[in-house]
Amino acid sequence: MAKMKIKKNDLVQVIAGKDKGLQGRVIAVYTETDRVLVEGVNRITKHTRAGGDRGVNTGGIQVQEAPIHVSNVMVVDPETKTPTRVKTRVETEEREGRTKTVRTRVAVRSGKDL
Repeated sequence: MAKMKIKKNDLVQVIAGKDKGLQGRVIAVYTETDRVLVEGVNRITKHTRAGGDRGVNTGGIQVQEAPIHVSNVMVVDPETKTPTRVKTRVETEEREGRTKTVRTRVAVRSGKDL
């Protein structure tokens, strides 16, 4: 299982599928299935039964987002507002006599930090 380069709260754009071209924020990341939940993308209708012992849920048809595969989305570059790949910049810092490795996510297209 490869490490996912998309994190929660990233602005992403859909590059394949029925919602191609839409942009939205990542709500959740599911690493075990390689899927992400994006706000306003891949909306489905879910039929729910009125229920429970307390009757809190009234039931009916609800519209909600469904997870989309991570290969179908790309992170949006903060400078150009276009999809970009993500790379990691590794820096070493000297702090209180110790060297510390700091990894920063960087947009390939513009070189800006994400």
